[in-house]
Amino acid sequence: MHEIDVVGIGNAIVDVLSHADDAFLDKHGLTKGGMMLIDDDQARSLYAAMGPGVEISGGSAANTMAGIAALGARAAFIGKVRDDQLGEVFAHDIRSIGVSFMTPPALEGASTGRCLILVTPDAQRTMNTFLGAGVGLTPEDINPDVIQAAQVTYLEGYLWDPENAKNAFRKAVEAAHAGGRKVALSLSDSFCVDRHRDEFRELVEQVDILFANEAEILSLYQVDQFDAALQAVRRANTLAALTRSEKGSVILQGDEVHVIDAEAGVTLVDTTGAGDLYAAGFLAGYTTGRTLPECGRMGSIAAAEAISHMGARPQADLKALVAAKLG
Repeated sequence: MHEIDVVGIGNAIVDVLSHADDAFLDKHGLTKGGMMLIDDDQARSLYAAMGPGVEISGGSAANTMAGIAALGARAAFIGKVRDDQLGEVFAHDIRSIGVSFMTPPALEGASTGRCLILVTPDAQRTMNTFLGAGVGLTPEDINPDVIQAAQVTYLEGYLWDPENAKNAFRKAVEAAHAGGRKVALSLSDSFCVDRHRDEFRELVEQVDILFANEAEILSLYQVDQFDAALQAVRRANTLAALTRSEKGSVILQGDEVHVIDAEAGVTLVDTTGAGDLYAAGFLAGYTTGRTLPECGRMGSIAAAEAISHMGARPQADLKALVAAKLG
């Protein structure tokens, strides 16, 4: 295998983004800013009620790999689609932006997953996700050669639900560490933390890099204050990059603490993918030898670009933005 900077493992999903108001959310019983899992029937019903939308390949880890590729690093993605139209769209799209994608499609079972994202005027995104074929990922889809070719294997917390997917994650962690490589984990959403708190705490002890936002890390350790969460994650002895929206981020490794400011002068349009792109910037810096403060700054730059427009995929030249701000 050729050297890879980061390989991401997660749900392969096609995102559908549309504007909506609070009344629409209330009418359909949706919690603003949250993520809800829906079934095929709910996905069809909500899609029919939504206004005009933008459709693009997505999924949290896939968005992160797209950002890494946009920053000039080498990215690969492992995720399951079905042999249907959306599966073909996903595969073509992610490969077209320079991300290696070799997972064979499922030949039976659920259709390719999709996420219906409603963006309200305050730029909050409310996600309604039909996971579809994505949850069909199995250990057989994890190629140890690919894992060991990557400096970092990045795991998406959203996928920590089906037993086969958990076993796929465990196989990837084992292969990465056997090859002397690093493993990163994104907690993904407070919804995921609430469902899998005990298992996530165990998993955090096994990974080398942890990504979480403030709500997720507070939920993980069941504390009310961010400083208390910092102390708890410090005891886990992992490198943690914790985002705090307009407050920026905090990077913690042992006794080393770096506070990174959020980028100034950004017009907030849509928060979809902010955390995904923060992780992309951070990991692109990390795998190319940047210092931890520089990694955090790259994460902030990438996240700021993501929230300045609809959708999670970069629209500006991220490499140029980083070069202009960091050199």
